[in-house]
Amino acid sequence: MRVLFACLCAAAVASAAPVPASKPPTSLVDYVTKKDPAFEWKLKGKTESAAGVVYDIELISQKWQGITWDHALQVFVPTGAKPQATMVLWNQGGKPNAGSGAVGLLIAQKVGAPVAFLYGVPKQPLYDGKKEDALIAHTFVKYLETKDESWPLLFPMVKSVTAAMDALQPFAKKELKTDVTGFIVTGASKRGWTSWLTAASGDKRVKAIAPMVIDTLNMPVQMKNQVAAFGKPSEMIADYTRAGLVPIPDTPEAKKLWQMIDPYIYRESLTLPKMIINGTNDPYWPQDALNSYWDDLPGDKRVCYIPNAGHGLREADEKGKEELIPIRALNTLSAFCAGIIYGKKLPTLTWTWDEKSRTHTVTPTGNVTAVRAWTTDADTRDFRQSRWASKEVPFAKGVSVSPAVPEKGFRASFVECEFKTDNGPLHLSTQIRILGAKK
Repeated sequence: MRVLFACLCAAAVASAAPVPASKPPTSLVDYVTKKDPAFEWKLKGKTESAAGVVYDIELISQKWQGITWDHALQVFVPTGAKPQATMVLWNQGGKPNAGSGAVGLLIAQKVGAPVAFLYGVPKQPLYDGKKEDALIAHTFVKYLETKDESWPLLFPMVKSVTAAMDALQPFAKKELKTDVTGFIVTGASKRGWTSWLTAASGDKRVKAIAPMVIDTLNMPVQMKNQVAAFGKPSEMIADYTRAGLVPIPDTPEAKKLWQMIDPYIYRESLTLPKMIINGTNDPYWPQDALNSYWDDLPGDKRVCYIPNAGHGLREADEKGKEELIPIRALNTLSAFCAGIIYGKKLPTLTWTWDEKSRTHTVTPTGNVTAVRAWTTDADTRDFRQSRWASKEVPFAKGVSVSPAVPEKGFRASFVECEFKTDNGPLHLSTQIRILGAKK
C-alpha cells in the first residue's frame, strides 16, 4: 500500500495535468486476460466441525517473471447454509491461520452462504527477501527501467483473484452442486486496491466490490491534499523514497505507471455496487481523502467510516485499546454482501453539504435504527491521532446536522446512519468535512 501512495506522490510531481476518464491503458486487461498454462488447482481436503465445513484448495494462478505463484484457497461453508450463485471472495496476504479462519467463518455465518478466502496475494518474499511494500516498489522500478508492462505487481495480484474465480467455479459445481456465476471481491489495503483493479479488468463475474482502507483514488489531487493536511507526505511511504520512486522522473513510462494502477482512471466502467470501508484514523490518508473522488464514481456506491479505527479497522477505546476483530466493518461488509447475493434491496444514504451554512443534510432509506453525528478536533488538518465522539440525532425521514465551528484549530465531522437488515447491522456514512476556526 505504501508504494501505491508513493507512486501517487511521484505522479503528482511528474505531471499536474489531469488524466481523462476515457481510454485508460489496456495493460491491466492485456495481462489479466492472457491465458497462463501454469494455472491449475486441486482440492487438498476438507475439515468438518459443528460450525461447518472448510475446504482447502491448492491453487497456482500463474507464472510471473518466471516465478510460479502458488496460493492457499479456502471455502467456508457454515452449517445449514445453502450455496448461492454469487460468492464472497476475500483476497489477502499470508497463509491460512486461526484468525483468518475465524473471520472467514464469521462472515459466512452472517451472510448465510459459502465464502472464499484467497491467500498469498502477492507471492512473497521475492528478490532477496523483499515483501509487501518493498516488493511492490521493486517491481515499479523494474517497469521504469525495462518498460515491460507486466512488471507492476498489482497486475499478477489481480490475476490471482481471477484465477481463484476460475478455480472456484468448477469446485462449486462439483463439491457444492452449485453453479457460481458471480463474485463479490473484497480485501484490505493493497488487497483493497486489488479489488478495485479486478473490477477494472472488466471481468463480468465481478458483481460487486468492497474495497477497504484504500482511500487514494485520483492520485494527483490526493497528493496535494496530503501535503496540505500533514505538511509533508505521510511517513508511511518512507520505504519508497529510499527506492528512488519519489519523485519519479518526468517520463512517459512514469506517467503511464500512474495511469495503469489508479482505479480512478477506470472509473467510467466501475458502475457495479461498491461498498467502501475506511478508518477515520488511518495514518496513510487525509481524513477527507474520499472527497477527491467520491462525486466522480458512477453507479451504486456506499461508504462506511469506522470511528477511532486505523488501517486495521479495529475501533479503539478511550485508552487506545483496540477490539479483537473489526466488528463494525465485518457487520457492514456481511450485510452488504448478503444484499447482493440474495438480491435484496440494500439501505442507502444520500446527503448534501452546504458550505455556506456548514450543514450535513442526510436522507436514508431502509430500516434506520440510529443516527449519529461524529466530530473530532485537532490543531491542524491532521486528525490521525484525534479521538472521535458521537451524539445521537433524532431521526424523522431526513436529518440536518450543523457542526459548530471551532474556536481554534480544525474540526472534522460526518454523519452515520445505522440500519437493521436481515443479516445484521449495516453502517453507512456521509463524507467527512473539515471546518477551520472562526476568523
